[in-house]
Amino acid sequence: MRFGTDWAMPDPPVPVFRHLDDPEVPWQEVRRIRRADGTTASVWEKWLAFSPDPPYLSLYARWDPGMIQRRHGHHSPHVVFVIEGDLWCGDRHCPAGTHIELPLGAAFGPFLAGPEGTLLFEAMFGDPRGWGDDPAAFESLLAVQGAEALPDPPIELPGWLEDLRGRWEVDES
Repeated sequence: MRFGTDWAMPDPPVPVFRHLDDPEVPWQEVRRIRRADGTTASVWEKWLAFSPDPPYLSLYARWDPGMIQRRHGHHSPHVVFVIEGDLWCGDRHCPAGTHIELPLGAAFGPFLAGPEGTLLFEAMFGDPRGWGDDPAAFESLLAVQGAEALPDPPIELPGWLEDLRGRWEVDES
């Protein structure tokens, strides 16, 4: 019996431990741009936990200096914690120590990683896939920085998820 209850689980769940150096947690490049000087900048993620039932994702992310990400939301509540470095979320500066809570249905960004890049911890509590809603804001920030968006790199999503990274959900009314 557990926690003072009168029920027992036949196969109780067990904690799962991962470390950033574990070989089964590789870096995945998930976004890429070309900077004004011709070099590229990317978002890299280590997916620490990715579950279908209930759906959730927790990840450790590394953004290269000057990386730009579109304004977007997710199909679930989402939290972001800035561990190192800094970034801009729209007109809001987010230095290390910043916690961002994105409720379901809300969008944030566009994002610009600071000159040293940034390290983030993120968690999505449901379907983790995102959607963009303001292509003009993304294109404007790219133009100001002299950058261009590059095609999304291939990623290894679980078989139960379709890749929606290129989807824009824009109200054309």
